[in-house]
This record gives sequence, structure tokens and C-alpha cells, in this order.
Amino acid sequence: MDNVLQPHDDKKYVSNSEFVLYLIAVFFYTNMTGMIGSYRNAYIVNVLRLSDKNASIYNILISVIPFVLNFFIAMYIDSRKMGKMGKFKPLAIYAAIPAGILLVLTFITPKALSGTILMIYIVTIAVLWAISTSFGNSVNMVALVMTPNMKERDTVISFRGISSAVGNSAPLVILLVIGLIWKDNEGLQYIIGAGVCSVVGVIAMLIGMSAVHERVAYTSERKNPLLGFRDILSNKYAWSIIISDFLKSFRNISNYMGPFLAAALLGSTSKFLLFGLPTGIGTAVGMLIINFLLKKFNSKVLYIASGIYSVIINTVAFVIGYTYFKGGNGIMQILFIVALFLIGLQFGASNLLPTMFQADVLEDIELKSGKRLDATLPFVIGIGTMISGTIANALAPRILYGDHSIIHYIQPTDLLPNPTQTINTKISMLFFYTVFHGLMMFLAGVPFFFYKLTGETKDEIHNAVLEQRKLFEEESESEETVNEQ
Repeated sequence: MDNVLQPHDDKKYVSNSEFVLYLIAVFFYTNMTGMIGSYRNAYIVNVLRLSDKNASIYNILISVIPFVLNFFIAMYIDSRKMGKMGKFKPLAIYAAIPAGILLVLTFITPKALSGTILMIYIVTIAVLWAISTSFGNSVNMVALVMTPNMKERDTVISFRGISSAVGNSAPLVILLVIGLIWKDNEGLQYIIGAGVCSVVGVIAMLIGMSAVHERVAYTSERKNPLLGFRDILSNKYAWSIIISDFLKSFRNISNYMGPFLAAALLGSTSKFLLFGLPTGIGTAVGMLIINFLLKKFNSKVLYIASGIYSVIINTVAFVIGYTYFKGGNGIMQILFIVALFLIGLQFGASNLLPTMFQADVLEDIELKSGKRLDATLPFVIGIGTMISGTIANALAPRILYGDHSIIHYIQPTDLLPNPTQTINTKISMLFFYTVFHGLMMFLAGVPFFFYKLTGETKDEIHNAVLEQRKLFEEESESEETVNEQ
């Protein structure tokens, strides 16, 4: 453990090499999860060719089953004692190899499987993947305990967010390159892409997390883990995040449409990069802008403003795309790419600021309960996101394709691997990809009108927590001295 912590601790704890290696681990871990997020739905629809009904059932099962398991995983993680390697660091290291293997298996399905056996197989792989990333997500939790210095902590969180955003878009580049080589085999593209992301991701996680140190002192007293849920649900600041994330997760319908919109407009899901890259660059730039604006405005104001901005810019993007579909020229294409970049600026706020809100709420709960709930808080927030996300993921296939769909996307077949979509289909997909997303992000900002954990209140809580941790550390050192005697 590092030196005894003092209020307003301005000491720099994280070395440059540790910081860089940590960001590399985050980048390539998110590269693995981004491969799943960007292409698993396209694999299910275009390669396995599940019906809209089975795709909805699949999405429901892979949301609900991991959520139930995470109830126990969260309690386990938060009940772990801080060993020599730390509390979260070992979990990230142990989860690296299983996550890499399961990533590849997600895109490999034995051809002999069909019907119920096929569903059991792909759901099992998806659930095991979710379990591995429940532990692997300790890569992100580590950022909150690498330093007791609040400014340094927020800097680590900020750059972690930027690294994560860029890493999430990296599979789009990988698939584009692979798609240029294996143009007519979408399934093989996904297998090779998953293999590349897996190998590099596992190596980066093992090296990067080995360099990380946890420096936040907190009590190791054993408490009933169920009390942690009570502490969170009774915290008024936590409820702003819970409700906001519940509303925000309905944007999963928008995210679902991305690869299919790329296939409809550009001829291949591998070209989703042409949508994702401008947005990804905008996200990274947006995070840098948010870091600058945090010097002048508090996080609450910026998050609400970003929601309003999201409605406006997504509507602009839709109007540009609609005009292009109705007979626009190359200039409209360029303007649409610019609009995607501007949409990404809002992603910078929605990716970065909620993590800071959670870090502040964790300290408020820690001050009141004496216990850190790094895993339990995301789980409780996840109750709302599981409900809304499951609804969104169940509705998305029904909205996209099938006999009673809204969009009427034509599913590929062996005889017609790249079917031509109607103009109304393209416009409908664009609406859900842009305007619907903007509305959800606006609604996600509304609960923060009631969020008060900013400014002096935030500073007072942080300083009180530092004093409390100092007492925990002194008690721990006293116990070790007694045991040694």
C-alpha cells in the first residue's frame, strides 16, 4: 500500500509507463468486446440466418441469463479481500484467456447443428462470454482504485474512456481489411476478425494488467453482501444514474441497425467502418472536448446539454441521409460523414461522464457504509439496463425483418447473398439509426436535473472519504502488527 492518504491529496501516484500499459490493456480488451457488439447480430441474421422470432428469443436469453448470474458475480467481486496483487487486477488477468477463446467460438458454429440444438449452443457460448467479461470488466474497475487523487483518478478515467472508444471501433477497420480479401464469405470474415482481436487482446490484457497497481485503501471487514444492494437503492444520487441508463439502453435498437444499414447502402457489413469510423473519431474528440469543458462546467450540466445536442445533430444527419436517398449527389455523402463525426461528439459525453458519476456515487456510498461497491453498483444500474436492453434487443429483429416488420429488411440467401433493399427500407433504418438514438440520449439526460453530487458537495464527500480510508489503513496496519507479534 502506498503512503497514508491525506485530504486534498495532490500527489501523482500513477507512473507514465503504468498509465500507457493500462490504456493498451483497455484498448485491446474493448477491441474484443467491440467485435461482439458490432458483428454478433449480423452473424446471427446474415450467416446463421435465424428467423426474426428466434433472433428475438436469443437476444432475450443472452440478456436475462447473464444478468441473473451477475447478481452472484457482483457480490463475489465486492466481497473479495484486497490481496497482494489487488482486488480487481487478478480477475482481469484470469479472465483474459477464457474471453479470447469464447470470442472466437462466438463466430464458429458447427454446420451440423440446427433447430433447438443450434439455439442451445449459441446461447451457451454467449452466456459463457458474458460471464468471462463480467470478470474481465475488472479492467475498467481498476481505473477507480489506481489512485486516491481525485483529479488524477478523473484523468485516468477520461483517457480510459478515449482508449475504450477507439478500441471499440478497431474491429471495424479489421473487418474492412479482411472483407477486401475474402469478399464473398461473410462468415469467414467474422472468424478471422475474431481470431485477430482475440490473440492481440489476450496478450495486451496480460501485459497491461500485470503493470497496474491498486492504491485505494478501504475496509476488508466482512459484511453481508446483500446490504450493498440496500445501500445503493437508498442512495438518491444512484437513482439518477439508474433511471438514465434505463432510458439510454433503448438505443440498442439504433445500434442494432448499424451493420445492416451498411449492408443495404454499401453492399457489405464489413464496410460498417465507413459509418463507425467517423463516429469513433468524433467520440475520441468529444471526450477531449468534455475534458476541457469540465474546467468550466460541471458534469451534470454537460451531460444534460449533450442530450439536447444529440437530438439536434441526429435529426440533421437523418435529413441529410433522406435527401441523399431521394436523389442527392456526392456532396450529400460528404455531409453525412461529417454528421456522423458530429454525432460522435455526443458519444464522448455519454461514454465518459456516466463513469465519473459512478465514481462519485461510489465514494458517497463508501462514506455512508464504509464499503466499496465497485461491482455491485454497476449490477444495480444494470437492472434497469437489462430490462430496457432486453426489450430493445427483442424488438430490434422484429422491427428490422420478418413478415410483420416495420423496416422490411430482406435477409440474405444462398442464391441472393446481397439482396437489394428498397428506398423505404433504407430510410426506415436510417431513422432508427439516427433520430431514435438522439431521442433516447435526450431522455437519458432528464434524470440528471435532480442530481446534486457536484461542486462543493462532491469535494466534501471526497475529502471525508480520504480521512475514512486513512483510518482503515491505520487499523489494518495495527492488525498486521498484532498478528506478527
